[in-house]
Amino acid sequence: MIAQDSVLRLHPLAFRDGDDSDDVVIGRPELGEFVELPRLGAVAVRLLGDGLAVRAVEDRIAREHGVELDVADLAEALVELSFAASVDGTPLPDPAGERPGSHLPWLRAEHVRWLFGRTATAVWAVVVAAALLTLARRPDLIPTASDFFWTPYVGLAILVGTLMFSVNVSVHELMHLAAARSYGAPARIGFSTRLHYLVVQTDVTAIWTVSRRGRHRVYLAGLRWDAFTVCLCTLVIAYADPAPLPAGLLGALALTVLLSMIAQAQVYLRTDLYYVLMEWLRAKNLYPDGIAYVRHLWHRARRRPTTDPLTDLPTRERRAVRVYAVAMAIGCTAALTSFALFGLPILVQAFVTAFHGLAAGLAPGANPLRTLDSALVILVEGTLQVLFVITFIRKRLKPAGRW
Repeated sequence: MIAQDSVLRLHPLAFRDGDDSDDVVIGRPELGEFVELPRLGAVAVRLLGDGLAVRAVEDRIAREHGVELDVADLAEALVELSFAASVDGTPLPDPAGERPGSHLPWLRAEHVRWLFGRTATAVWAVVVAAALLTLARRPDLIPTASDFFWTPYVGLAILVGTLMFSVNVSVHELMHLAAARSYGAPARIGFSTRLHYLVVQTDVTAIWTVSRRGRHRVYLAGLRWDAFTVCLCTLVIAYADPAPLPAGLLGALALTVLLSMIAQAQVYLRTDLYYVLMEWLRAKNLYPDGIAYVRHLWHRARRRPTTDPLTDLPTRERRAVRVYAVAMAIGCTAALTSFALFGLPILVQAFVTAFHGLAAGLAPGANPLRTLDSALVILVEGTLQVLFVITFIRKRLKPAGRW
């Protein structure tokens, strides 16, 4: 219990001015917990951090600002947020120790800041512009579905395509991490699931300590790399005149990366562009608020007692969340329906065909390359599906985090 004479010892906190108001954002980057308070509330937090008792903070704010502030209630909120290390000398549990640490902790801002400087941006712009001009002159270089099958062996094409995608998505996520680290913010890369998709994601919650412009750098860092990769492949094919095999591999790489870029438009899956949209709409919890609103609509349609979860949001944010929630519900329904009608049958048919090919390959006189091709299909697709199931189960068994 917080009393008037209570003294809090706070963890090191990050402070920054709000984006669109006179409020102040306060948080613990290592915990991924952030709140936005009126400026006077931030003053009270700083005073509590200086070791003043609750009553002393209230008296000082009343004397200097002429406002009566319930600092005891604020102190209780700080304890609940795990911003306080102790109360009256009694240590408090710190959930930050239960969270996995940041990846590449040795990577500092000075190591990666150049990746987003003027020189690197100029090089990126020149490569992209040159590729676009080349595609305008030679539209035959625009990636097509046939570029994926650079070899008649489907299993080999899937294996190489998966390897190329894995390498590129690793660099894509490392770019997110590097962008966050350019501001000194911790970040961590891991697997997750979105509907029926297995995804790799970078936890960059700590970038709430930086400005909106800085957050855009982090959100778009992966797409910036993807665009550079596709354009560079296009230029090499157009002007280096590579042999058929290297040209085929470069075409497959360009197609694979381009498709991953297009997938970022699925904002209902919390892709990179979702976070850009979230910033544009000025909605700090767009996806959670959207989920809550969809549940509200569902209960209302079934004539169950329900309260609009968006009531306390500002008018502009409330309107944005309502539009996004409807789009999210439609997008998720369409994606799951498409997977049920097309994706899942194709996947099952691919496994059935591969197992038949593998069985036929055991017969005398069978083509060993066709047998290997079937085995590669089973190996690659089977590994991805097993990894999806493991990640899905682990995410559901892990206690829900508050960040």
